[in-house]
Amino acid sequence: MNFQQLLHQRTALLQQVHMANMAFAYQRLGEFAARITRARLHGLVRLRPGDPAGEQPWPALTALDGSQAVLDEHFLDEEIVELMDILGFLGEEMNADGMTFRLEELGGRRLSELRRELRQAGIIPAGEAPPNEEASPGCG
Repeated sequence: MNFQQLLHQRTALLQQVHMANMAFAYQRLGEFAARITRARLHGLVRLRPGDPAGEQPWPALTALDGSQAVLDEHFLDEEIVELMDILGFLGEEMNADGMTFRLEELGGRRLSELRRELRQAGIIPAGEAPPNEEASPGCG
């Protein structure tokens, strides 16, 4: 591929990367939500960004209701970093203290929005049936 071809394809490549990130966010949020449901985890949590100069240089997920130990059993530090990245990609509002949400609601609205956007782009999420095609006249 030459330089001019690459520049010419830039817009399409950026669109593909965006859609790939949306698909990844959809898949991983779905996996997190399924794990939360299976383990019957619930309650208010705070997801805080890391502070590279402080005691906690990586993001942290803190239980505000319930047991921190139970939460720690179900989420590795790497997964919390990934969750922070995904929510940042999705444009979730986060201040210096992070964001507070109910753990059992993690997937809800976000997964629905991602599913809708993927389908509008003609992408069928894994494990889902394609939309029903209208029967053509004369068939039946």
